[in-house]
Amino acid sequence: MAQSTATKWNLKGTVLIACNCDYGCPCNFNALPTHGHCEGGWAWHVQDGRYGGTDLSGLSFSIAADWPKAIHDGNGEAAVLIDERANDAQREALTTLVSGSAGGPWGILKNTWTKVHEPRYVAFEINLAEQRSRVKAGDILELEMEPIKNPVTAAEVTPGAVLPEGFITKDPRFAASKLFRVQDGVHYDHSGKYAAVGSFEYTGP
Repeated sequence: MAQSTATKWNLKGTVLIACNCDYGCPCNFNALPTHGHCEGGWAWHVQDGRYGGTDLSGLSFSIAADWPKAIHDGNGEAAVLIDERANDAQREALTTLVSGSAGGPWGILKNTWTKVHEPRYVAFEINLAEQRSRVKAGDILELEMEPIKNPVTAAEVTPGAVLPEGFITKDPRFAASKLFRVQDGVHYDHSGKYAAVGSFEYTGP
């Protein structure tokens, strides 16, 4: 009897993160979210990646979600945004990945939401500049980061963390969200809250 073989894939790049928590985000340290619930998401820019024979290098995609409690408590609602430049094969590959069926971080996240909107294909504008990174995905998602400022001197500070068990990124550099707004599928504005930028490298299966 023939045995099916799962599609091999790998992605490497930079992820931008923002949510409604205070700077640093307690979730990074297995603590409960600042306000008891989580509204936030991620934007991944693939610098080098493939899903089977499909090249995904240079593409971006995002998930913005709303959880009524902590992420691990579930019952979340998620909006999926995929780079409109992706061709049919690339769209299928990215849709498969974010569904969680091929593993990776989305294989964990899929267990935390009960409603996922159909992917929207939008133009991505992304500028990777450490704590001044920014991304705009159509008219749906916009994130502009800035360094955190010392509350007394207003001097810029650039803290970060090492997260050996981190499944989104293992090396987040913390920032503030000068602007963070999502307005389709899920809706919120958490400008002036937590943001981060980090590298990622995922493989499967």
